[in-house]
Amino acid sequence: MTDHTLLPPHAIEHGKLLWQPTLDQINNTQVIDFAHYVLVHAGFDWGGNFQALWQWSVTDMNAFWKLLWQWHGVVGDIGSRILINETEMLGAQFFPDAKLNFAENLLVDADDQPAVSAYGEDGRHFELSRAELAGKVMSLAGWLKTNNVTKGDRVVAFTPNVAEAVITMLATATLGAVYSSCSPDFGINGVVDRFGQIEPKVLMACDGHLYAGKKIDHMSLVADLVKRLPTLEAVLILPYLDSTPNLHEIPNACYFHEAIDTAEPVKKFSRVGFNDPLYILYSSGTTGPPKCIVHGVGGTLLQHIKEHRLHGNVANGDTMFYFTTCGWMMWNWLVSALVIKVKLVLFEGNPFFPGPERLWELAEREKISVFGTSAKYLDAVRQSGYVPKEMVCLNDLRILLSTGSPLSSDGFAFVYSKIKTDVQLSSISGGTDIVSCFALGCPVQPVFAGEIQTRGLGMKTDVLDESGNSISGKQGELCCTAPFPSMPIKFWNDPDGTKYQSAYFNHFSGIWRHGDWATLTKNGGIVIHGRSDATLNPGGVRIGTAEIYRQVEAFNAIVEAIVIGQKWHDDVRIVLFVKLSDGTKLDDQLKNDIRSAVREGATPRHVPAIIIAVPDIPRTRSGKITELAVKDIIHGRTVKNTEALANAEALSHFKNLTELQ
Repeated sequence: MTDHTLLPPHAIEHGKLLWQPTLDQINNTQVIDFAHYVLVHAGFDWGGNFQALWQWSVTDMNAFWKLLWQWHGVVGDIGSRILINETEMLGAQFFPDAKLNFAENLLVDADDQPAVSAYGEDGRHFELSRAELAGKVMSLAGWLKTNNVTKGDRVVAFTPNVAEAVITMLATATLGAVYSSCSPDFGINGVVDRFGQIEPKVLMACDGHLYAGKKIDHMSLVADLVKRLPTLEAVLILPYLDSTPNLHEIPNACYFHEAIDTAEPVKKFSRVGFNDPLYILYSSGTTGPPKCIVHGVGGTLLQHIKEHRLHGNVANGDTMFYFTTCGWMMWNWLVSALVIKVKLVLFEGNPFFPGPERLWELAEREKISVFGTSAKYLDAVRQSGYVPKEMVCLNDLRILLSTGSPLSSDGFAFVYSKIKTDVQLSSISGGTDIVSCFALGCPVQPVFAGEIQTRGLGMKTDVLDESGNSISGKQGELCCTAPFPSMPIKFWNDPDGTKYQSAYFNHFSGIWRHGDWATLTKNGGIVIHGRSDATLNPGGVRIGTAEIYRQVEAFNAIVEAIVIGQKWHDDVRIVLFVKLSDGTKLDDQLKNDIRSAVREGATPRHVPAIIIAVPDIPRTRSGKITELAVKDIIHGRTVKNTEALANAEALSHFKNLTELQ
């Protein structure tokens, strides 16, 4: 039988106040301490108004970023100049004379305090103190050095989300080399499309991984990968399924633990320039070969310090978790929290195996204080009927982070009604392009349903209309109008910067256009409505997709949905595809109910002209639904890079749909 019921009591009014920090909580935040430091050293008094602090931070960027460095105590030489060419985003450069090492900052004061607690789907558990982590890092750096890895060389990892991935990254950074990773769910072409472009010298790879109780062997894939990466000089194999996988078909291969056990540790960290490369991350690649986005050492470090300490109020002694893979920038973001001496909790595998309780039981066991995940995961927990607050003790949980896609008002309501009433829910938004956030949480401001709390300090984020004018309270393009430290330093194999400029700066000349459709709110926050390249344009009026998803996914009958605009009779019509719950049929009554809900909850312009049931919705490997791929198929265009998708087979459900002709 078709279930036409909605999901109240979780439905909630957009913009409703859900959480307010107490005076004691506010007074114990690190942003209060930083604001006092600013008052003493720069003479600016924020008056307890975070938005005033934000305005100062984007007006006097030189002072803000310099004082952030000094307040935190970044290890390194700051140099004499803070920002050059500040009036031009392309060509601007922060701390051009600074010298530092990323790993040195993350491993400072390496004592017996817990650093990493890593879990596998099968129950395996591995812990490292800061001292143990530092010891393994310096040993692996020694092994890399004996294999000719020096400053600027690329070390790549095809790896599960395990402690060894953290060790490999930090060892690479210790030498001033460049780290890049893919998760083990990538197919061979997807990995080669990424690593093949950057000519790595060393590969770290696992022999396989586990997912939903299944063992997935990778040794033949790794052997093929090595053949297709001709610049490799050495290979590290991480035994994950088998304690002694066969290495005979892989030249110059060594077990991970043997490399650490036999190497002579390096004695010191190699300091490099603030704007030297640290990471290479990749665009999703659904519209062609993935772009290789190069991020700098200092920009990544300073941004993450700001985001963790000032926006997240993450502190020494906290336990921090983010459900991520090594193919998503949230892994890089999570690992940076070591700079604050937190304990990282890693999880590798299916978060719903054996059931939706898995991560919440982990939160209870580890006494996690900062829990990060995706909006889609929260929605999946909601759909499952599991109620965390009734099943586990979450007394230590202080902050819940959500990203990957816009979190709806209903998602906010689910967190406060079914997870914890006194948690700070920080929806955050940024991306691989900046390895950080444009909008995120604020520990001294309220949480309102459906809104991201604030713009990031030091980020001159704005919403612009089609003419490039700043607008508030209306939907427009999310942009940044002034330089910031975590802008990519370049794209790989883009010597004249043409691809880099085209990606961000051509839509509005000299202004970073991020590609999100957004609204600035009266509360000082931001609402993200979806990707601006996926916005719908019926009757010439641009509307975001998030408003439709909010209404549609409130139905018990609907597990997931994807909406696109189809060119139709010199206009655009909205086409909605829905994945239904088991035993549900898309009958006329359900279609009418969906249309009514969209009309009443959004506007008549949002109402889909066609609603079609499909067995699955295509997603990228970071879990985002891919509207552009479906849109390409509907319009007869070829999806250029299906390797970027986690379930490329789902695209077949969108072909030859006669209802669309």
